[in-house]
Amino acid sequence: MKTFIINAHPDFTHQESYSNKLQTLFLEQFKKRFPHEEPSILHLYGTEIPRIEKDQLLRIWDKQASEQTLTAAEEKIAAASSALLAQFKAHHRIVIVSPVHNFNVTSRMKDYIDNILIARETFKYTEDGSVGLMTDDYRVLLLQASGSIFTNNDRYTPLEFSHFYLKEIFQNLMGFQQFHIVRAQGTAILEEETILTAAADDLSNAFDAFFSHGGM
Repeated sequence: MKTFIINAHPDFTHQESYSNKLQTLFLEQFKKRFPHEEPSILHLYGTEIPRIEKDQLLRIWDKQASEQTLTAAEEKIAAASSALLAQFKAHHRIVIVSPVHNFNVTSRMKDYIDNILIARETFKYTEDGSVGLMTDDYRVLLLQASGSIFTNNDRYTPLEFSHFYLKEIFQNLMGFQQFHIVRAQGTAILEEETILTAAADDLSNAFDAFFSHGGM
């Protein structure tokens, strides 16, 4: 089962960001476990991601529904969206690398989800509500960095919408079998060694479950 890293950090070349340090930790463990494998990596902020706007996906979906011919520009956008969906569905192990932005996912991550949460592709509607179609042992691992700490069961805990949002999208709506999260949190207040040591320990524990039952 192929592994796919979705990097949602706006500055994905900045190796000192905690999001990218989490990705480095993951890649180090991945290389040890699967020395002859290479995960696919998509940098959302280095890629043109179609958006739900009147001149992009909104118009394209409307025209497709009414069987109207797309313009050349619209065909290009539609093809880009379809390619993102196909790439996503081809990988059974999804790793999301992301900071928390104002308690939520980054804007480009939301745009990406709009291209993969597609009816009859990753979920379907039924009389009893939507049903996920990604049920063939798909799993997601969120590597999340945040300046605050969200696990102290205080007023910040329910405010951190990003992992709740992603968990529900992937597991509840699309039918993923597992959702894991590894945090590098408190980056604005704690020492780097403390943060990364805790994150590395959590990653080691999550890694085994994430790649169990045949792994790749």
